[in-house]
Amino acid sequence: MSIPLKLYLAGPEVFLPDARAILDAKAALTRSYGFDPICPGDLAIPPAPTKHQFGLNISEVDEGFMNRADGVIANLTPFRGIAADPGTVFELGYMCGAGKLVACYTNVAESHFKRTADFYSGQIHLAEDGRKRAPDGTMLEDFEMIENLMLHGGVERRGGPVAVHPAEADRLWTDLTAFEQCLKMLAERG
Repeated sequence: MSIPLKLYLAGPEVFLPDARAILDAKAALTRSYGFDPICPGDLAIPPAPTKHQFGLNISEVDEGFMNRADGVIANLTPFRGIAADPGTVFELGYMCGAGKLVACYTNVAESHFKRTADFYSGQIHLAEDGRKRAPDGTMLEDFEMIENLMLHGGVERRGGPVAVHPAEADRLWTDLTAFEQCLKMLAERG
């Protein structure tokens, strides 16, 4: 009997009002595919004398979880803006750097370029250097990827699944279709 792979479930769900229910649903689905879930919402944080130290304690416990995991499924659905949650971005990069199994998904179908162009109300122009630029002169990535090229590319270049599902706006955080697509693809690898 083989030991199930441990998957760290990265994403901004811990910030949601119904975090526990969402994390529990993701954990149950993960188990149904034969994996052992590690949820950041399950951490027990040592007390600290200051808010700063408490934040450091959370960071340390999260890194310990990632070190114990064999891989990650990262929720890159845009959070509080046009891009993925920065903590999740760190976690995905950490796991890529550690050479672990990586997968990601988003519940928003628009590309990173489209979301960025929308942020600038479509006021994008082709500059003399041949690059697409915003009114403030900054260059926009246009690589037909769901997120910044280092995130999408980091997963894809390592052979990991990148799942996209256009969830309904009221189900952006509860729709597990793309998450389950990642689980299916990882389970098929054996």
